[in-house]
Amino acid sequence: MEQKIKINRIKAVLAEKDMSHKELATRVGIAPNSVTRICNNEFQPTLKLLREMALALDVDIRELLIPTKESK
Repeated sequence: MEQKIKINRIKAVLAEKDMSHKELATRVGIAPNSVTRICNNEFQPTLKLLREMALALDVDIRELLIPTKESK
């Protein structure tokens, strides 16, 4: 079985912002179960949707992704 690679950290940002999956779904116009699947890294949002999520969460879009390199 293929191991799921964690690409986004939307679930963590939702917790930091004290926002529910349902509220984010309403703000960006998608189904709540889609937000859940994205949060669980079952599938990834398009760049357009990722941008809409960042705006809805009032964060920089980069905060929604897991970095590929560590900061120096």
